[in-house]
Amino acid sequence: MRHLYFFAEETLEEENLRAFRSSVARVLKNSLIEKAELSWEELFKLLDGSGVVIIIDEFPNLIKSNRAIVSKFQKIWEGLKDIKLVLTGSSISVMESHVLGYKSPLYGRRTLSIKLGPLGFFHLRGFFPEKDWRELVRIYGITDGIPAYIREVQFRLRAGEKLEEVFQPNKLLFDEAEFLLKTELREPARYFSILKAIAFGKTKFGEIVSFTGLPSSTVSQYLSNLQTLHIVEERYPVGEPERRRNARYYLSDLYFTFWFRFVYPNRSQLFDFGYIENFEEEYNCYLGLVFEKIAEQFLRELNKAGKLPFRFTKIGRWWHRNEEIDLLALNEREKKALFVEVKWKDLSLREAKGVLRDLERKARLTGLEDGERFYGMVAKGIKGKEELRAEGWFVWDLADFERLISSESGV
Repeated sequence: MRHLYFFAEETLEEENLRAFRSSVARVLKNSLIEKAELSWEELFKLLDGSGVVIIIDEFPNLIKSNRAIVSKFQKIWEGLKDIKLVLTGSSISVMESHVLGYKSPLYGRRTLSIKLGPLGFFHLRGFFPEKDWRELVRIYGITDGIPAYIREVQFRLRAGEKLEEVFQPNKLLFDEAEFLLKTELREPARYFSILKAIAFGKTKFGEIVSFTGLPSSTVSQYLSNLQTLHIVEERYPVGEPERRRNARYYLSDLYFTFWFRFVYPNRSQLFDFGYIENFEEEYNCYLGLVFEKIAEQFLRELNKAGKLPFRFTKIGRWWHRNEEIDLLALNEREKKALFVEVKWKDLSLREAKGVLRDLERKARLTGLEDGERFYGMVAKGIKGKEELRAEGWFVWDLADFERLISSESGV
């Protein structure tokens, strides 16, 4: 399919128009177009009916240079007969308000909109076929499933660097989070304080207020803004009514979580010495959170493949006061529940049984007395898995990840 890909630079509109003119001349193979002083409207008329798919990447940069550009594109779109136009952008706030929003001149004119999310954990195997699952978990804790960050780590590791060196000063992952957030946020200092609190495990509203020292009204407003930008997620115990006092807050992106937990508070140390003291020990603790996200993806894949005792329709964390269950999968219509603990640890048979018995105790606190209940665990490693399975427990470790992706169902 013939296409014109144009990347809008963060520069003057005239500069982008000149570059777009060159792209049109190249695609239509007409050098005279490049020399003519043609407007956006005139260039699109030349493309109309040509069968060329037009892709404008980082459209928000055009908006920043001239807010009236959206109205221009409205008139262009309405005057064209046969054209396919794709607008993309990494600035969520600009795309949602100026392109997709109700007040946008382009509102109601889209054929399709797609919000691209990160790749799942299991896709990392395609980037790092030589790595074992333990190392892939370590990589995922920094990159999430964001292709640009995965490629950056892939390049660094192949160049002989260690994982703890990929976020040193002057490298992409050292300041990428700061750059991205400052393009979206005003008063970044206050936002950064809130994001740091969440990254360090302060997930309750009161904990965030205490950690930051900000007024509760300010924290409430800023959390709302961060949710609008899809930077923070507000979650509730799965299966429970969404009461505000039960809410907890998490960063939606593992790279941001990693950055605010390890890079942001240690930048001076990284500048001076190039490393973070006690990184390995602290990073291994952090991987407990990372592994919970991976375990949820693993269970979702098992669910799709029909490899669980029932098909669940919702899954998430459950908590009440000081008690927590890492994952609770429910089919409320069939009254079936699967309670799962997640451990980033190698467990002996005795340890595994202790975790599962305690899980049974916590499950009784959920109030899910009716229907069938199943209990399981996902861990780094589990000794005696077959014995546990024979007793009716559902248990998986990293070895089962390999079996999942090599099965006919795949991931």
